[in-house]
Parts: sequence; C-alpha cells; structure tokens
Amino acid sequence: MADERADEPRVDVRRSRRRRRTVSAYRDGDTVVVLLPARLTAAEERRWVRTMLERLQAQDRRRRPGDAALAARAVGLSERYLGGLARATSVRWASNQRSRWGSTTPADGTIRVSDRLRGVPGWVLDYVLLHELAHLVEPGHGAQFWSLLESYPRTERARGWLEGFAAGREARAEPDAADGGEDGGEDGGEDGVGDGEGPAATGAAPDAGATDVADAAAPPPEPPR
Repeated sequence: MADERADEPRVDVRRSRRRRRTVSAYRDGDTVVVLLPARLTAAEERRWVRTMLERLQAQDRRRRPGDAALAARAVGLSERYLGGLARATSVRWASNQRSRWGSTTPADGTIRVSDRLRGVPGWVLDYVLLHELAHLVEPGHGAQFWSLLESYPRTERARGWLEGFAAGREARAEPDAADGGEDGGEDGGEDGVGDGEGPAATGAAPDAGATDVADAAAPPPEPPR
C-alpha cells in the first residue's frame, strides 16, 4: 500500500509473515519503505509508520548537514589530516554530480559534493571531503595524492563502502524487500572521486538501495482469548 500525503514523503508499507519481532524503514529514492510483521493491525501500522518516519527525520537532522556545516566540516578535516594545507574557498552540495561523488576546481578552490551522499555515514562523507581537499594540494591521482590520504584511517573502508553503495543504487533493489526479510559541476575539467574510481578496495557495503535505515522492536502478539 502507499500513502501520499502532501506534507509527508511517499510511504510504501510491506508486510511479511516471516517478520515477527521487528519493524524497519529505509529510503529508496523519494519513497520511504516500511517493513512490518504481517500480524499488526491497521491501527498499529499507522502508529509504526509515524514512528519510523520520525526516526528517519531525526537521522536526517543529525546526518545531513547544510552547505555551511559541510564547509566547516571540511575546514576541520583539513586541519586534522592535511595539516591545514588545503583551503577551499567554497564547499557545497551539488545536484549535478551524477557520475562522481564529488569534484574540485583547484584553480578557484571550489569543492562540490554530490547530494546523493546526503545521509551517508559521517566517516564516508569525511573521506569524500578529504579526497576533494587533497586535490587542492595535488590535482592528479598519482602516488603523492594518495599519500595525502594515508593519515585518514578509514580511506580503504570508505572506498569499499562507496563501491557497494554505487552498486546498490544501480540495482535499486532491497534483498527480499517484498517479504520484509527475516528478523535477525559539473563533470569535466575538475578532479574528484568517481563512483568506481581507483584500485579495488575492501569494506562494508550498505544494504542495496537503502540510504537510511531505522529499526525497532514490534510488540509481541496478544495472547489468544
């Protein structure tokens, strides 16, 4: 079923007989998918949908900084990991970064980060920002460039995460999503990190298609009367 209110995102509720104890919600593009146990009543469904929407919105507030917060984050990362060598004149989210996670124009010191990364774990966003900041010091992708990122301890893990995230967006599918699962610039001219750029990396990948996930325990079924 779908709920399309003007003041709320589109909601797709999926029930599963195999899902007994938990309720989950995740974003799939502009839709929030809520996975529920099949036994819940209509009233319980409405309550859980509201609860999970509130949880995702709380995650948004914590994990989706605006342009000013993004720029401040970049300053802190440069100081901590690059010795303050990289000084961006502008750091902002961009909606036209469709084939890369971010891009940098060294000539004017501007950095753009794809808005597809809004809501990703902070350590992943930090890697993308550091990657772009490093281009202000070393424009290419040679050995000197990668040496600048050696001080960030999650570089390889973040690159692996991004590879999994890119693959998941291409697949646009949540494993066993219909059943709810079992419990338990501007491309061109700039330097930047692309969706599948660089040598193979290892790391934990997110669930395919899910950019934000919230989980909660559903109440136990009422005893028979």
